[in-house]
Amino acid sequence: MTAPAPQLPFERPNALELAPLLARLREEGPITRVTTPAGDPAWLVTRYEEARVVLGDTRFSRLRPDSEDAPRISESALHTRPAPTPEEEDREHTRMRRMLTPAFSAPRMRRLGGRIGELAASCLETMDEERSRDPERAVNLHDHLSFPLPVMVICELLGVPVADRDLLRGWSERIGALYDGADGAAAMAEFEAYVAAIAEEKRKKPGQDVISDILAVQAEDPSFTEGEMTRLAVGLLFAGHETTSARIDLGVLFLLSDTGRRDRFVADPEVLARATVEEVLRMSAPGGLGLTRYAREDVTVAGTAIARGEAVLVAINAANRDGRAFEGPDTFDPSRSPNAHLAFGHGGYYCIGNVLARTEMQVALTALFRRFPGLRLAVDARSLRDHSERLAGGLGEVPVLW
Repeated sequence: MTAPAPQLPFERPNALELAPLLARLREEGPITRVTTPAGDPAWLVTRYEEARVVLGDTRFSRLRPDSEDAPRISESALHTRPAPTPEEEDREHTRMRRMLTPAFSAPRMRRLGGRIGELAASCLETMDEERSRDPERAVNLHDHLSFPLPVMVICELLGVPVADRDLLRGWSERIGALYDGADGAAAMAEFEAYVAAIAEEKRKKPGQDVISDILAVQAEDPSFTEGEMTRLAVGLLFAGHETTSARIDLGVLFLLSDTGRRDRFVADPEVLARATVEEVLRMSAPGGLGLTRYAREDVTVAGTAIARGEAVLVAINAANRDGRAFEGPDTFDPSRSPNAHLAFGHGGYYCIGNVLARTEMQVALTALFRRFPGLRLAVDARSLRDHSERLAGGLGEVPVLW
């Protein structure tokens, strides 16, 4: 009898290391049959070159086909919401990139760096005040910096009240839950209603923000439906903070898990921040599922025949530690050059918010270690676990002292 396909997400005893089973499967072959958290079959791509091939191939779609037979990835609302047709998906994607590229351009994001610095300083001030009330008690970096900073930034960019960030946090956690579909669907409905109400106010009184820009395009394009507008805004809010928050946590963990590494960064954070962030991105792909694709037609990759409609999961975290592409792949090395990681994908779906995420991470790490050069973990790094039950993963808790 054929052994059952291993089921995702795989157990990962250490948040800074690859799941042992994932590393083993990568060495056995580039593409493996697995079972999704929802119990359906899928292909898992684990090697760097094959990951680039799948991500850059237009014969693969990001969204689940609108068919009862299409494999389910999880119960997350992001995996189960109704999908547009391939033609509608392509149209939405083209419109999104044309509309949002100026808003998320590198020059604009660099100009935003000063404002991100102000927000980071505010977060760190609150963190310091929390510690001063009880100097012997550890402070959770996640609650004071890693979560609030990306949320405040994306709220300001989109024109959403920053005061609502706890609401957004609750919705994001419920929407990203892999196993509670009913609650995730309810959260998505609440989230979409919230965005629709924001949009209605901005139609009456537009602002200098991305949602207002989206509405201006919609007003001139009859084919731009209300559902498409809401999907786009919700996607930006969710993607604009979840993975960045997780990567700030993991970046701090990488720096604090080695005193020498921390001290080298503290000595010159402004100079080292850019390269350090690139290495954090390479080694810290959050979540245990990877990027989802569906074959639009029969495709053969690395000798593996993938049938039309089948699901393919690209394990970015495994590909980014593939020794065929990176020397010393499991060693954290900020001096690594080149560092052509796949943290933001590859090809036509390359993440449009990559410069924003990079800027936030660089500013966060620089500000944190400039203010608290003696920062240290209050627990053993190996005791911290990734939230494998959530789509974006993340730690949720990084207890620190200084």
